[in-house]
Amino acid sequence: MDIKSTDLVSLFEKALSGESAENLCEIGIVVQVGDGICRVHGLDAAVYNEVIHFEGGNRGIVLDLEESYVSIFLLYNNIAVVELEVARRTGRVFKTPVGMGLLGRVLNAVGKPIDGRGDIDAQEQRPIEAFAPGVVERSPVNESLETGILAVDALVPIGKGQRELIIGNRSTGKTALALDTILHQKGRNVLCIYVSIGQRQANLARTIRLLIENGALEYTVVISADSSDSVLCQYLAPYVGCTIGEYFRSQGKDALIVYDDLSNHAIAYREMSLLMRRPPGREAYPGDVFYLHSRLLERAGKIVNGGSLTALPLVQVQADDITAYIPTNLISITDGQIFLDDQMFKAGIRPAVNIGLSVSRVGGAAQTKAIRKTARSLGLELAQYRELLDFSQFGTELDKDAQSRLARGQRAVEILKQQQYVTYNFVQQSLMLFVLQEGFVDSVSKNGVHAFVTQFGSYVESVYPDIYQEIMDSKDISKEKHTELLAIAKEFSTLFVAPEE
Repeated sequence: MDIKSTDLVSLFEKALSGESAENLCEIGIVVQVGDGICRVHGLDAAVYNEVIHFEGGNRGIVLDLEESYVSIFLLYNNIAVVELEVARRTGRVFKTPVGMGLLGRVLNAVGKPIDGRGDIDAQEQRPIEAFAPGVVERSPVNESLETGILAVDALVPIGKGQRELIIGNRSTGKTALALDTILHQKGRNVLCIYVSIGQRQANLARTIRLLIENGALEYTVVISADSSDSVLCQYLAPYVGCTIGEYFRSQGKDALIVYDDLSNHAIAYREMSLLMRRPPGREAYPGDVFYLHSRLLERAGKIVNGGSLTALPLVQVQADDITAYIPTNLISITDGQIFLDDQMFKAGIRPAVNIGLSVSRVGGAAQTKAIRKTARSLGLELAQYRELLDFSQFGTELDKDAQSRLARGQRAVEILKQQQYVTYNFVQQSLMLFVLQEGFVDSVSKNGVHAFVTQFGSYVESVYPDIYQEIMDSKDISKEKHTELLAIAKEFSTLFVAPEE
C-alpha cells in the first residue's frame, strides 16, 4: 500500500489536533475499509489480537501487523467504519464472559445474549486464547463419556477429555449424532457447549427448540455465529466456546463441547487470510490453518484432580473424500474419528457409522467393563459380515458356516440401528449386546431383532431390578450375573412375541 507522507501529515492535523505527543502511538487513522476489514495507519504500538475502538462505535481485532499499517477485522457488520475515522487502542485482548450463569443461554461470538432473556450473569471475563494444559497437568483418559448411541459406545468409545472427530458428507447425521450426545448427558453432571459456525438461523432455531423440549438447554450454553454474521465472529466462535468450557473444567466439572462445524470455520479463516493478502496454499487455505485448529483442540483434555473438557468437532467432506486438506488436518489432530457413510445412510442404516473407517485411539480405556465384555467380538463380526456380503453379491453359494455368519452380521446391524433422539444407558446397551453375544437373537426373525433386544433390557429392569441396579453400580457383569442373565434370557425368549411384519 502506497501512502504519501504529505497526505498523512494532513490527516493527522485534521483528526488528531489537540492530542498530546504521548497519545499519538495509541491513535490511528483509517486509510482503507471494505469487506469487513480496515487498514489503519499510526497504531505503531498495537499488538496482535488487541481490541481497537473506532470513534463511530464499532470495534475490531488486530490480526495483521505490517510496517506502515495494521489490518483490523470488524466485529459488527451493522456499524459503519469510514475512511479518516479515528481508531484508538484499548491495550487489552479480546475477552469473553464466563460463568455458571451462562447455562441455558444463547450468545453470539461477542458474548452478547441473543435469546431475548436479558443480561447474562457472568462471573468474570477471560481471554479467548489460552495455553493448552501441559503433559504433567493432564490425566489419562480412562472414564467413559456415554453418548447413548450403541454403535459409538460399543465400537468407537469416547472418553472424558478426548477429542473425537465426527466426519461425513452433507446430511449424513453428523449434527444429529452430536445433539443426541448432548441430550444423553441429562442427569449425568456433564455441562455442554454447542458452537454453531456459519449455520442458517433456521437450523439454529430448530436446535434450540429441540434442547428446550428435552430439558437439555438448562445444562447447555449455545454460541452462535450464523452465516449472516461477520467473518471475524465465525472465526472467534469456537475459541469463545472453548474458553467457557475451560472455565467449567477449572471448577471441577466435566464439560462437552461440540464445534458445528470446523469446515465453515476454516472457510471463514481462508476468507480472512485472502483479505489480508496472505499467500494461499493447498486448496487456497493459508499455511497456518493447521495451527488454527490444533491450538483450539489441544485445549481439550482431562486435568489431574480436576474436571475434563471433551471436544466433538464436526467436519464436512465432499463425495466421502476424507483425504481433503481440512479433514486430514483434523484427523491428525484428534484422538480418532467417527465416519458417517453416505451409502449406509441412504440404505437406512442410521446412525450410519462406518466401522472400517471409524477409530478411537483411546479404545477400551473409555468403556465400562460391562460394555467391553459384551462388545468384545462385535467389531470382528461386523467386518466379516461386510466381506461376506460383498462376496455373496457375486452369486456364489456360501457354506453353512458363512451363511450363519452372514445372518448373525445382519442381526448385529439391526441391533445397531437407532432412532434419532432415542438413547440408551450403558446397562441397556450391555444387555442388548449380551443377547447378541450369547446367540439368543439367532433364532429371531431379522425384523424382530431390534424389538427383542430393547424389550429384553426393559424386562430385566422391571422384573429383575436388583440385577439391573447391581450392573449399574458396579459397571460390570460378573460371572454370577452372567449366569443369571443367561437364565433370564432363556425365560424371556419363551415370552417374546415378535412384532407383525
